[in-house]
Amino acid sequence: MANTAETCIFCEIVKGERPAHIVLDVPDAVAFLDARPLFKGHTLLVPRTHHETLTDVPPDLLGPFFSHAQRLAAAMEPALGAAGTFVAMNNRISQSVPHLHVHVVPRNRKDGLRGFFWPRHKYDSDAEAADHAARLANALD
Repeated sequence: MANTAETCIFCEIVKGERPAHIVLDVPDAVAFLDARPLFKGHTLLVPRTHHETLTDVPPDLLGPFFSHAQRLAAAMEPALGAAGTFVAMNNRISQSVPHLHVHVVPRNRKDGLRGFFWPRHKYDSDAEAADHAARLANALD
């Protein structure tokens, strides 16, 4: 079955039909914590409307969408004590959910992220994930 807005798990999150730790909820985009984070605070930014890849997004939406990615990257440092961020997206290859999403990941020196062999760091609890989401959301205000 092809992925459509009706079958997309990110669309379900956007519509509030699937639980997620929401970091940003604005008219054109939603950001939430990655369920399998590279580091705690790893956030996925998605357009509210279903677009599979970067090339599918109408050009007039790109600037506003990436301004949200910029804001998220800026919030990581003060909210989480990160030294910087890693911002990336995949198009089709290695895109686990075929709905455009930008990864915004907090980084620190010697954090173990090397090349494309990335460690995953789970939250100790749902409460810890909620705390990271709230800290990031507060930093965006």
